[in-house]
Amino acid sequence: MPSHIGWGEIGERLLFTVIAGTLVGINRGEHGRPAGLRTTLLVCLAAAVSMIQVNLLLPIRGKAADSYVVMDLMRLPLGILSGMGFIGAGAILRKDNVVLGVTTAATLWFVTVLGLCFGGGQIELGCAALGLGLIVLWALKPVEKLWKHQRQGTLTVVVGNAGPTEQEITESLINGGYHVYSSSTVYDTAPASREMQYVVRWRNHGGEAHTPAFVAELAKNPHTLKVAWQRLRQ
Repeated sequence: MPSHIGWGEIGERLLFTVIAGTLVGINRGEHGRPAGLRTTLLVCLAAAVSMIQVNLLLPIRGKAADSYVVMDLMRLPLGILSGMGFIGAGAILRKDNVVLGVTTAATLWFVTVLGLCFGGGQIELGCAALGLGLIVLWALKPVEKLWKHQRQGTLTVVVGNAGPTEQEITESLINGGYHVYSSSTVYDTAPASREMQYVVRWRNHGGEAHTPAFVAELAKNPHTLKVAWQRLRQ
């Protein structure tokens, strides 16, 4: 990092920062993520400006002979990284066992580091990191959908006395390619009914339908009082 930089070099660093933040932000925005173009760009710019400010303060680093105060310039970008952790944590949402926003939080952390690279004058390193990041965000998403991931869900069925038995529902789940992880049955005498709950696991591709076909089949049974399906793991 040079001790003195002019407005030409500052403009170059900011230009690459804007390009990087825009490219990553477009990816987040087109997928409808909470941290879209403006958020990503602002985070990247904030990190870059902090490094540029550090660069401008380099000539006055250290401490005066008559002072006990030492200027540690690297605390500024380190503070940016620490603050980014709070913003990233706010982008992560958890509902029951479903966790969303982890990729968005990681992306915000990534563009922060990009901003630090460009703001510090490491243009080549920043461009290389940007290229790899875009490959991860754009190119690897279709590849990830080709893999089969383990899913988990709960099936709750309330039936009358003449409704399907626990064994029949279990066989229907197994025939559909689902593994019954646990099950429970609650009997109610007024009115006479049974509430059965199953925790099931299965493997499928990311783009496949969330609601299994047997849920609709159970709902069509005239003795079925209620059917509820909840997918627990994304």
